Amino acid sequence: MASDDDDVVPRFTIDSDTDRQYSRFNAHGTELTVRLLPPAVGDNQDAITHFQASVNDLFDYALRNFDDSDMVAVTIHNEVNLQDKAIGISFRRKDQLSEEVIWSVFSKVAQSNTRYNAMDRLIVVVQSVKMPVGFGRKSIKSKDRPLHEVVHEKRSIIEVKSKTDCLAHALLIAIARLENEPVYKSYRKGWKIGVAVKRLLQTTGIDLQKGGGIPEILRFQDHYTEYKIVVYRSLNCGDIMFSGQVTSEKRVNLLYDEVNRHYNVIANLTGSMSKRYIC
Repeated sequence: MASDDDDVVPRFTIDSDTDRQYSRFNAHGTELTVRLLPPAVGDNQDAITHFQASVNDLFDYALRNFDDSDMVAVTIHNEVNLQDKAIGISFRRKDQLSEEVIWSVFSKVAQSNTRYNAMDRLIVVVQSVKMPVGFGRKSIKSKDRPLHEVVHEKRSIIEVKSKTDCLAHALLIAIARLENEPVYKSYRKGWKIGVAVKRLLQTTGIDLQKGGGIPEILRFQDHYTEYKIVVYRSLNCGDIMFSGQVTSEKRVNLLYDEVNRHYNVIANLTGSMSKRYIC
């Protein structure tokens, strides 16, 4: 099944197509089990050209329902030959998942494997994540109580005052609180933190002028390896937008307001979510 056009010879078949939910990223994904087909009778393409065309068709099919701004990660491994290394493409925007990126990964894996039989059964896992963007606060009107009003009332949530670079501000405030740094009270009030924010962005090379989303959070997590960054999308313990894949007891909890596109700091999980314990 490579095309809905009856005149086009399919290059692969789909054994299963399953929707999955990935709780660590709060990510919706699709798991495809596919088998690439050999060249059709009369097809004079060489094996490499046919294989490339088959994989291109496969990716076109797997990503057909995703927007260009969605974050996508892909893993492919060989179900038949377990000694073959998995092929991994880390999270990036769909419009950044170019043919050159895909084939650079394939070529590296092919060079490191003793054999990679394209005719074996392949497991293709495609993960997508809705892309949040946090700039700073903006005023809104709503019949329901917006999240930022609830944040303003809860002592267990630290409201980030800055209208720009709110993700960096939130991280610095949360870490200063965890480490009981003398500057914490000033940072919390929005004082004396500007220089630290500028230094952090220069050190990491992260640009927040267009907002802070999943790619920027991933890069901050790579920088702060001694802390586990967890971002909630609401005051619900199960509504996790991002959970850093690091093993650390030092946990930085942030709250992302999708309406205002703004990050705040959760100082106390149980208090902020009005629960006796967090599931």
